[in-house]
Amino acid sequence: MKTTSETKELRSRKITLNKNENVEESKKTTTQSGQRLHPFESCHKIRDSLLSSASGYTNYRGILNLCVVLLVMSSSRLVLENLLKYGFLVRFDVPILFIKDPTAWPSLLALVLSNLFIILALYLEKLLQKSRIGENSGKFFCFMNVFTALLVPAIYLWYREANPVSSFFALAWYTCLSMKLVSYFQVNRHCRLKIKNEPTLQENCKKAEKNSTNKIENNFLLEYPQNLNFKNLYYFMAAPTLCYELNFPRSQRIRKSFLIRRSSEIIFLSSLSLILLQQWVVPILKNSKIPFRESNILKIIERLLKLAVPNHVIWLIGFYCFFHSYLNVLAEVLRFGDREFYRDWWNAEDVNGFWQNWNIPVHKFCLRHIYKPLLSQGITKAQASLIVFFVSAFFHEYLVSIPLRMFRIWAFLGMIVQIPFAIVVKKFLHGNYGNMAVWISLIIGQPIAIMMYIHDYYIDYFQVTN
Repeated sequence: MKTTSETKELRSRKITLNKNENVEESKKTTTQSGQRLHPFESCHKIRDSLLSSASGYTNYRGILNLCVVLLVMSSSRLVLENLLKYGFLVRFDVPILFIKDPTAWPSLLALVLSNLFIILALYLEKLLQKSRIGENSGKFFCFMNVFTALLVPAIYLWYREANPVSSFFALAWYTCLSMKLVSYFQVNRHCRLKIKNEPTLQENCKKAEKNSTNKIENNFLLEYPQNLNFKNLYYFMAAPTLCYELNFPRSQRIRKSFLIRRSSEIIFLSSLSLILLQQWVVPILKNSKIPFRESNILKIIERLLKLAVPNHVIWLIGFYCFFHSYLNVLAEVLRFGDREFYRDWWNAEDVNGFWQNWNIPVHKFCLRHIYKPLLSQGITKAQASLIVFFVSAFFHEYLVSIPLRMFRIWAFLGMIVQIPFAIVVKKFLHGNYGNMAVWISLIIGQPIAIMMYIHDYYIDYFQVTN
């Protein structure tokens, strides 16, 4: 039992605590100017909801996390469904089987023979520099060299019935080689004409030619014709660019940690793409034969939509693996300074924005060596853009029809259809709606072309023999 004195003491303590709390509350309800606020002052003011664009709110991290969680859960369900339906289809010895495949060797031989066109390009430039042939003849021989570099390997791989995958990579290299040879000729031609038109530069050219046998230091800037040598040309052939320059921007050193990270990404992402292709895409393509044979439109659409997701996932992985990991490894080894291989194409609000930002090396080449020269010839911008698009469409078809050994125009048409689609999107859709239209074209467009080629490939090579 508490004594009377103790209870009195407790009561006094409670009273003092209550007084202190009241003082704190009074301080809170007092403004900086010393005026007291009423506890029921208005708590409302003009404000927009957070999900309204006018609110200026941008922190949607929680919603993004929710989307990632839902994506992971739905993907996990698809993985389990695929495994339960088809079993484990992945073969880890595919690279070894590919190397042992005799149909893959013609592509390797074609890659080795590409050195012949490189040597011819250098020999042609030296003849032009010494004025042993004229500029018009030089243009003709350059055209023939590039045309032969595109035609000869295509004919060779077609009749040797090379493996489609190895044939694709070989022809992709020859496509890059042809663009590099065009750029090499045009830049050196510009240097020659500049020297001929300016007498002071002719003297510098002769001095540079005399000093060309000397050792060139790393910080020494090359001048024409010092660049006409195998070392300079093969550096350009290996560099991750399609536009030639006498002096490329160079980084100071090779970063080993950066090189290891990017190389690890290449190994991991390449393996992941191979796994997804075998386990996810191949069964869908095999099951699409019957709907095509029966011309069942609804089943074909279902197969198309089912193929769209894995195809786009593999495309995104391939983009990151090639444009970020592989090209950065190449640039790091060569100490190539310009690493802008892509821009923010994912934010493109129309088709033109996508094509201008997703593949910067090709975009720079088309702008520098096709678009601007056409403008200088008096062709309008719209006509020049159309020509560039047709050239791009041709190379897309070239890289698909030759490896599959069948002439179709699905890839070409897929590119051409984007011209009216781009006009419609630019005219009627803006902002987020235009961006969504670009994503839909990327997700749906590629599977349509793939299904058409698979259908024709099945008819040409399987249905007839069966």
